[in-house]
Amino acid sequence: MNTSTIDRYTLKHYTRLIISFFGSLLVLTVYQYATLYFKGVVDVIFGTSFFIALVHQMGYSSLVGVLLAFPFNFWENLRPRYGFNLVFVVLLLLLMIEAMLISYFCTALVPLGSDLLGYSFEDIQTTIANSGGISWVLPLGFIGIVGMFFGLYKVSSKHYHHINKMYPFTIILISMFIATLFIEGKPIDHNKTQYLALNLYDSSTEDTSYNSDVEYPLIKSKPIPNVLGEYFQLKDSKPNIVFIMVEGLGRDFVGEGAEYGGFTPFLDSLTTKSLYWENCLSNTGRTFGVLPSLLGSLPFGKSGFMELEKYPNKLTLFSILKNNGYHTSFYQGTNSSFDNVDRFLSSENVDFVLDKSGFGKNYQMQAEDAAGASWGYPDKELFKKSMSLPREAEQPRMEVYMTISTHEPFIPPKKDFYEAKVAQLLSKRDYDRKTKKVIEKNDNVFATLLYADDALKYVLEAYRQQPNYDNTIFIITGDHRLIPIPQRNNLSRFHVPLIMFSPLLKQTKKISAVNSHFDVTPTLLALLEANYELKMPKKVAWMGDALDMSEEFRSKKHIPLMRNKNELKEFVDGEKLYSDGSVYELDENMDLSSAFGGSKSEAKLKAFKSMNAYVTNKDKIIPDSLAIFSVKKEKFTDSEIIWINSVYNGQNFDKVYMIARELAFEREYEKSLLLSRYILSEAPSHIDTKILTGRVNVWMGNYDKSIEILKDCIKMNPNYIDSYSALFDVYFWSERPKEAMELIDQVERNSSSAHEIKDKIERARRQAQKKGIAASLKKKNRSDT
Repeated sequence: MNTSTIDRYTLKHYTRLIISFFGSLLVLTVYQYATLYFKGVVDVIFGTSFFIALVHQMGYSSLVGVLLAFPFNFWENLRPRYGFNLVFVVLLLLLMIEAMLISYFCTALVPLGSDLLGYSFEDIQTTIANSGGISWVLPLGFIGIVGMFFGLYKVSSKHYHHINKMYPFTIILISMFIATLFIEGKPIDHNKTQYLALNLYDSSTEDTSYNSDVEYPLIKSKPIPNVLGEYFQLKDSKPNIVFIMVEGLGRDFVGEGAEYGGFTPFLDSLTTKSLYWENCLSNTGRTFGVLPSLLGSLPFGKSGFMELEKYPNKLTLFSILKNNGYHTSFYQGTNSSFDNVDRFLSSENVDFVLDKSGFGKNYQMQAEDAAGASWGYPDKELFKKSMSLPREAEQPRMEVYMTISTHEPFIPPKKDFYEAKVAQLLSKRDYDRKTKKVIEKNDNVFATLLYADDALKYVLEAYRQQPNYDNTIFIITGDHRLIPIPQRNNLSRFHVPLIMFSPLLKQTKKISAVNSHFDVTPTLLALLEANYELKMPKKVAWMGDALDMSEEFRSKKHIPLMRNKNELKEFVDGEKLYSDGSVYELDENMDLSSAFGGSKSEAKLKAFKSMNAYVTNKDKIIPDSLAIFSVKKEKFTDSEIIWINSVYNGQNFDKVYMIARELAFEREYEKSLLLSRYILSEAPSHIDTKILTGRVNVWMGNYDKSIEILKDCIKMNPNYIDSYSALFDVYFWSERPKEAMELIDQVERNSSSAHEIKDKIERARRQAQKKGIAASLKKKNRSDT
């Protein structure tokens, strides 16, 4: 008897697997719609959309069934059970991927597409960790999927009619798949794995070839008009400029007529005392694009400007104002290496950067989520830290803040207090049923909005005590709209308030014309240039133009909108919005209605994509002659690059740092410094690498160079104890007890971890006593007091 024939799995078993696969997808679809229903996003679970989704899941199952039928048959004929086990594992993996993508969709309310390629593995890890993390729910979910799939397979045997031949079954599957191609669906209806695969394919094969005789297409041929001049009474000295970019601050939460009004009372009041653009658009649907768009009016590149491997020559508000005597600074409570913020700021020679690493022991980090992760410091702590820093009264300042509290996992300080305020607002205000349901289901999100609003009130009041408050212009806007809260339409994600408040304002105004972040930098520079002698480039290159100041609603601009990294699918073309193949008409409430004539808008978007790729890839934004700060890029010889690539295989920079450290321990100092130089060229805020370069220099006998590097590390991050530890060693080996004693005061004042190096502190004191330094320092301190 041939046991292989007996043991071989047949088409019957394969068909049962595909049926079980579809059944599991059906359960996941129910999970998706139930989750969205209880979040207040959809009105019903089993509506028309659900059944369209069901048809698409059926088509996806059919496609998978056709593709896997041949390897199943091949391996079963070659070796019994191999084909069955292979298909079983593949289907399980596909189910797990679909489950994760559905969970992402239920959180972000947009499916994951080619934007996946725009994030580094480290960024993805950071986002997951700080947005709830991978908790016990995930492995439990995977166990549930395995159990569901296996259980459905067992149950299917009772209701299965044997199909003897492969040929008719294949025809059935292909017919089912083709049928789904004629049923239009939206992202909510699509199988999320299929959507991701098609999106990645479209993005990688898109033609962005550029044909034009214009070498620098972004250079402006006409000067930007000074539309703000009549609203400001400027002083003789240049004004301070303060930007506050609030995470997730959408127009739906701010100002008169806000759909979810009442949760930003301070900002609501501020809109009536300011120039207030109620219909401003962020140019990207995520934070990655706000700095280049708002402060540089820069194109996107493929995955966002800050993701470009090599920055082209550019002009930004940072560089132009710094070149005109401004002190430039940037403040955030999170890690500045995320989204390459540190690299972008470094390319603009920003004078001072504060991030998560530089707060010190007197500030409280955001509470950890269930997975034990925290983004960093909440908004009010960020503002308190900033207010504690010295400011020169004689020098104008450009200060930029990026907040984080209104980001997942939405854990504000005094959480219970703010959630109680949400409940109080719900009881007092007359929200419609759907809006009320959304607020109730997302009370932590709205509690965080209340906290962020209080933090903004604090910082605006605190600025009154700062030098030249009466000569300061504040610009407050959102980087994009809060993603977890249901959106009215495809434009809502980009719809943010733009508030320009200043003691210098002569009059206030609410502006209803459609504008974008691209227009802010050109408009501010036109105001300054009209009133002061600025050193300006002869020509500028901006994506935007002057802000439209019309009180009446109108939409005259052409505005590209990048939904996610790698996803440039929206384009505002006057009063029309082109969005991923569909065309809509904009009205005065920024609501959308279906429209015709989208071919011209689609052509404009395609032309922009080609130009966008050309200027960023070919360094054709501005010529070298117009650049204020040429982009400083570390230069490596061909042999150095080959060696770097031989030891650096795409790992994250923490792992590369460990390689550089091992090289230093092996006394391969030159190689260690070379690898460290490479790391810092790509991640300027990687402080461990910078400390390593300080240590290697002292081991090579370069004491002064080492001290310079380590002092800069302390300035960058006054709380990080490793910088002090290394500098104590340098002072000890170079016999500089006086400097070491001064460092003791500094570390005890700034670092919460001074106890970790108490042996080095005591060693410094003993050395100082031997040299008679300690007594003289105490005597000096007494005389100073």
